[in-house]
Amino acid sequence: MADAFKFASYPSLAGRTVFVSGGATGIGEALVRAFAGQGAKVGFVDINAEAGQKLAAELAGSGASVRFAACDITDTAAYQAEIRACGETLGPIRALVNNAASDTRHDWREVTPDYWDGRMAVNFKQVFFAIQAAAPGMIAAGGGSIINFGSVSWMLMHSSLAGYASAKAGLHGLTRTMARDLGPHRIRVNTLVPGWIMTQRQLDLWVDEVAERQIAEGQCLKDKVYPDDVARMALFLAADDSKMCSAQEFIVDGGWV
Repeated sequence: MADAFKFASYPSLAGRTVFVSGGATGIGEALVRAFAGQGAKVGFVDINAEAGQKLAAELAGSGASVRFAACDITDTAAYQAEIRACGETLGPIRALVNNAASDTRHDWREVTPDYWDGRMAVNFKQVFFAIQAAAPGMIAAGGGSIINFGSVSWMLMHSSLAGYASAKAGLHGLTRTMARDLGPHRIRVNTLVPGWIMTQRQLDLWVDEVAERQIAEGQCLKDKVYPDDVARMALFLAADDSKMCSAQEFIVDGGWV
C-alpha cells in the first residue's frame, strides 16, 4: 500500500539545523529520521540514552549530521544548556520541534500536587523554556520555525488524562501568544496535533480491541496513523514552504476531531 504514495523533498531543509526533543523512540525517532533524510543537521535529546545513542550512531554511519544528548527535559538549566550547545555545534537552530511528552494515565482522585506539577513540567513547562533558549539564535539567523506538539486527547475528552490533557490544551495558547511575540522576527510558531499514533508504546500499552473499534469508528480515513505521517507534516512546517503559516493547528489524525 505504501508503495502507492510518493512524498515530498524540501530543499530548504538541507543543511539546516533542527532540534527535536524526545527523539529516540516513537514519533520522535520518526522526526529525527525524516529530518536527517532531508539533509538537515539534527540535534536531539531523550531521557532514553541507550536508544538515543543507537539511533545517532546508525544515522551518523549513513552520513547524516546528528548530535544526541541524554537529557531530562524537566531539568530546565541542563536542557537549555544543551539547546544552546547544539546551536553552537551544528549551527543556528532554525527549527525547534517540541515533541517530548508523557501521556501516563492517572486517576484524578489520586493526583497529588507533586504529581500534577510533574505532569506540567514534562508536558508544558519545558516547551516554553526550550523556546526561550532557541529563539535568540533563530532571531540572529533571520527567522525559523517552532513546532509545538499538541494532542487530540483533550479535544476528544479522553479520560484518565487530566494532567496531560490540561498541559496539551495549554500549549495551544502558548503557540498563539509566542507566534505574536516572535512573528516580527520571521519566526513562525504552530501546533502539530497528532491523533492516535501507532507507536510501539501505544501498541504495547493501550491499543486493544476496544481501542481498535474506537479508531475505526472515529476516523474518517480508516488507515492507521503512524509516526511517519506526523513527521511529514513536521517537515512541511519546518521548511520554507510554510513560510506564511503561523499560530495555527495542523491535525494529523485521519479525520477524527
